[in-house]
Amino acid sequence: MALRLVFMGTPDFAVPTLVEVVGGGHEVVAVYTRAPQPAGRGLAPQPSPVAREAERFGLAVFTPKTLKDRDAAAAMRAHGADAAVVVAYGLILPKPILEAFPLGSFNLHASLLPRWRGAAPIHRAVMAGDAETGVMVMKMEEGLDTGPVAVAERVAIAADATTGDLHDELARRGADLMLRALAALEKGALQLTRQPATGVTYANKIDKNETRIDWTKPWNKVHDHCRGLSPFPGAWFELASAGRIKVLRTTKGTGEGKPGEVLDDSLNIACGAGAVRLLALQRAGRQPLSAQEFLRGTRLARGSVLG
Repeated sequence: MALRLVFMGTPDFAVPTLVEVVGGGHEVVAVYTRAPQPAGRGLAPQPSPVAREAERFGLAVFTPKTLKDRDAAAAMRAHGADAAVVVAYGLILPKPILEAFPLGSFNLHASLLPRWRGAAPIHRAVMAGDAETGVMVMKMEEGLDTGPVAVAERVAIAADATTGDLHDELARRGADLMLRALAALEKGALQLTRQPATGVTYANKIDKNETRIDWTKPWNKVHDHCRGLSPFPGAWFELASAGRIKVLRTTKGTGEGKPGEVLDDSLNIACGAGAVRLLALQRAGRQPLSAQEFLRGTRLARGSVLG
């Protein structure tokens, strides 16, 4: 017998899970997502990716600003749902909301908990140079990503993989993982394991003040920084003739020089130790370009030093 569910999610990462849950035959009685946000040139309010997908399925969409007021829990209980599926929703679920579901609330998290609890687990795993990450379905409790884990899947992080690459892979695998967890929950066979008390790290939200490239760091740290922030918000350097330039893809480079020095026409850039090679860049308001395409319109003279 299919479960009666409330789905809670907002960004693109959550869409594959919503699709799988609906396709799996479960009854999604309500979709909670963030309210429309200004976007585009005209800054007109745009519905979230989850809202657009929910509307395509003809599902009821709710966009409360908070779930902490007195009426929120009553409204949630009124849906008569067995459980909640939560994927990157963006709002805190207080205890009365968590208690509104007889079978519990289940969150899909993009890390191997307890490593990288919090808002930006994919970014932080790549920026830290982790060799692997994963996705986990956990039963939610009041603490930040502290709940017991139901199912998990490990995923290797390739040496040059960006956050964008990993995001898409984890979203796909996570959707399947959630469907498997719901199947076990439906049968009363879902087993939960408490998270280890050791190895806890926090994936703080990315601050704009940490996005500028520091060429004085070793090449691997610069490389992990650039790929960890790609495609958004983007690691960047300053160019007098063109302003901020985002670096979207890098790899290990060759050569030595002053930190930030352009070593050759292949865009090998010296770091504090070693060098990185820039493979894809983007000027503000422009489309991403390969290094070769970028150099056709922007001069980066050998020997110049990037800011």
